[in-house]
Amino acid sequence: EYFIGDMISPFKSVMGGSYKECELRLQRAIHLRFSLPVEPSAGLRKEIKRADQIAAYFEATLLAGFSTAEATEFFGRPRGFNAEHFDFTPRSVTWAQNAFLKRYAAIEKSRRQTLQPAD
Repeated sequence: EYFIGDMISPFKSVMGGSYKECELRLQRAIHLRFSLPVEPSAGLRKEIKRADQIAAYFEATLLAGFSTAEATEFFGRPRGFNAEHFDFTPRSVTWAQNAFLKRYAAIEKSRRQTLQPAD
């Protein structure tokens, strides 16, 4: 989404195969970069989809002005989650970039330590 934007699913469908192919190639490259399997398992793909729908529901109701009924129609109602579990405070681009880079550095440090041979 960072490279090609967070387009909604209906727009992705209109774009057709070229968008899907681009998205898939980027996903594979990112997975390789982080030493993850190039092809995620069906179970992981399902979990990612569920997380995306949960996030979309809360973004719609808390940030975009959707009613609960509208958000439920488009994204389903997330079971087992409520807004109190998350921080939906709007943030600046600079704040988000810094938070991302800090988390990325921590993950990268852990990944490199895992890849180093034991002495």
